[in-house]
Amino acid sequence: MIRFEDGFSDLESIFAQYRRGSPEYEALSKLSESSRSYVYLSREELEFELSLRKGIIDASLALYRRRLPFRIFQESFCNEAYWDRRQDGGFVLKSGARPSRAVEDIFISTRMYGTECATAIVIIYYKAVLDVYMPELFDRAFPRIVLMNWRDMDQLIDPATYRGLADYLPGDCRYVRNPDVDPLTPEWQGENVIDLGNGRYYGHGIGLGSIDYFIDALNRNRREGSQASAYLMDTATRPDFRSLYLYRKNAS
Repeated sequence: MIRFEDGFSDLESIFAQYRRGSPEYEALSKLSESSRSYVYLSREELEFELSLRKGIIDASLALYRRRLPFRIFQESFCNEAYWDRRQDGGFVLKSGARPSRAVEDIFISTRMYGTECATAIVIIYYKAVLDVYMPELFDRAFPRIVLMNWRDMDQLIDPATYRGLADYLPGDCRYVRNPDVDPLTPEWQGENVIDLGNGRYYGHGIGLGSIDYFIDALNRNRREGSQASAYLMDTATRPDFRSLYLYRKNAS
């Protein structure tokens, strides 16, 4: 169920904003029908979260359509007009580069970039926040950006991984683990996937499909003779929706 601290109760008026079958409608339905209580400060906070979840999905589909090349960390590359490549394979915003333009460039000059699936999720998060915040606020919020993995992300986004949740929602980042990966191809040890809604997922380097599609792809990269199948873990990674909402609210 959904509860608002400010006493708002007209949930139907929120449902009316979204097309039935859309990611926002699916997420809202799961939240409202859940056995768990989800508490929001206001209607505005809930709508912000739904917008950001949709932004995560849109950014995932954009990366897929633009065919971002897959590369392991040792072989990653980037557009050096906006980013400096670190020795560990991560990308750091170049001094003097405008953060919003640097992030947008990944979706414009996509073939000038190559990285693995965890960094792709980080890119997706920054693009989703950019689209919700708009460039001026985004540039103030993120003067320094590192694209690599969760530990290097800005504390405002601060993604956290939750286990054993009552509900998994469109826009969540899930993980398909390959427990018996071929040691010669460690990059196939698992795949971060974005829940697109309606049973579809995006994973950089594999594509779009159901969870079974990703499991099959990982199973083709197991240790010889292995019978241990890849599987979807009971976890979800999410950005800090509330902190991102409050930053935008207090900046306006």
